[in-house]
Amino acid sequence: MRRNLTPDDIKDLLDARRCSTLATYRKDGGVLLSPVWHEWVDGAFQVHVGADDIKGRHLQRDKRVSLVLYDDTPPYRGIEVRGRARFLAEGEREAIRRIAVRYLGPVEGGAYADKVDWAGILIRIEAENTRIWDFADEYATR
Repeated sequence: MRRNLTPDDIKDLLDARRCSTLATYRKDGGVLLSPVWHEWVDGAFQVHVGADDIKGRHLQRDKRVSLVLYDDTPPYRGIEVRGRARFLAEGEREAIRRIAVRYLGPVEGGAYADKVDWAGILIRIEAENTRIWDFADEYATR
């Protein structure tokens, strides 16, 4: 397994339309794992959640958060980012549109963004700890 990678080494994965998994903490300390749409902006993940969404309520109480993005086909690679959620006060509507267009395409993503009428929370996850892996070396010999 290749180690000591940087986000630049997996830029195409960060730019791919893949759902990631967001981990937040329940009151009892248990972890909630949720599939989410995301974007990679200036070295951090951004995720939008609805104002009444359980993930947002968890993060209001406990800012600890992790996000994992990975390939589920060989040569298997991914990134795990652990840190504290930062709530962005500006740019929510623009982020909703960018993220929707990223996952649904310009027409359907634009229509989705236009019909979203609920305020939410734009979360930025800047890494305190990052783990990036890639099994390309193992698959190169097969």
